[in-house]
Amino acid sequence: MAGFDNALGISPQVLALRSQRMNLLSANIANAETPNYKARDIDFRSAMTQASSSQEGAQLRATQANHMTGFENQMGVESDVQFRQPSSLQENGNTVETHREHAEFMDNALKYQASLNLLDSRIKGLRAAIKGE
Repeated sequence: MAGFDNALGISPQVLALRSQRMNLLSANIANAETPNYKARDIDFRSAMTQASSSQEGAQLRATQANHMTGFENQMGVESDVQFRQPSSLQENGNTVETHREHAEFMDNALKYQASLNLLDSRIKGLRAAIKGE
């Protein structure tokens, strides 16, 4: 199974992180009017660095699940959820900037779709190789 995982590359981890980020951004938008709600996001670049190093064998350093820090989603990809720094604080203590959240959401959605298309093409290539086409 490890050979198959290597053939897919980092694409499954990218999709998992994009999905996690989509959930965070959606929660931010949904709570735009909630008093004292703090907008959250992940440092995608840092999370991808962790995912790529774990794909290269760094996950072998952990001997127990409790050794890992941050948020670990269904694909085993870790990311640290962080509070976003707003350009201005609202009177009710909410840090959600709706225009920024919408822009980040759309950007993430486009990148999610591109990652999904890449993974799809890799799977089609593997399927063709297995069939001998």
